[in-house]
Amino acid sequence: MKTIGIIGGMSWESTAHYYAAINRETARRLGGLHSAPILMASLDFAPIESLQREGDWQAAGEILARAARGLQRSGADLVLLATNTMHVVAEAIEAELSVPFLHIVTPTARALRADGIETVGLLGTRFTMEMDFYKERLRGEGLEPLIPEVDRTNLNAIIYEELCRGIVRDASRAIYVEAIDRLRARGAEAVILGCTEIAMLISDDDSPLPVYDTTELHAHAAVAAALAD
Repeated sequence: MKTIGIIGGMSWESTAHYYAAINRETARRLGGLHSAPILMASLDFAPIESLQREGDWQAAGEILARAARGLQRSGADLVLLATNTMHVVAEAIEAELSVPFLHIVTPTARALRADGIETVGLLGTRFTMEMDFYKERLRGEGLEPLIPEVDRTNLNAIIYEELCRGIVRDASRAIYVEAIDRLRARGAEAVILGCTEIAMLISDDDSPLPVYDTTELHAHAAVAAALAD
């Protein structure tokens, strides 16, 4: 099995989910006591979040690209970025690598298309919902994304002020469920949990639409790539 390199820490809550998901899938595929060979660069999220607020994506991209280079030098055979929002700098990371970079949208779109979904709700940070980098990638995969028309600021605050800090509240779950229901009313057939922390709050049991958890899909794709010839 190839060694998986993870750029994580953004937030560490979701990176822990990645670590568990990758190893669960490895054990499922290989059985016994198998677990995945993983190298991780766990970054301090506070300065990254500050650069997000400032809109300094170039500086943030340089930090993540440096982490990617370090993983490759240390022996990673493939690299993934354990956050949706920071895929805004995916090109800067890929430019520094000679090993494969697994983009988070690819396995998500593949799963949606396999299920016959065409119009999909997109939940995430305000950067993911409002900037074009994620939606254009989805459109390139043949999907039509819808984002909430209202409450985007509140949805974003729940991510940064609660989920990234390990706080899960029923009241916040209700806000997300209402946002999903409004997306359903506008024609969404499913919803992408386009922030790696949202799965802490929302599951298929809570949602009025089928949910596609980008963290699980990305983690499973990493295992598949690591086991491929």
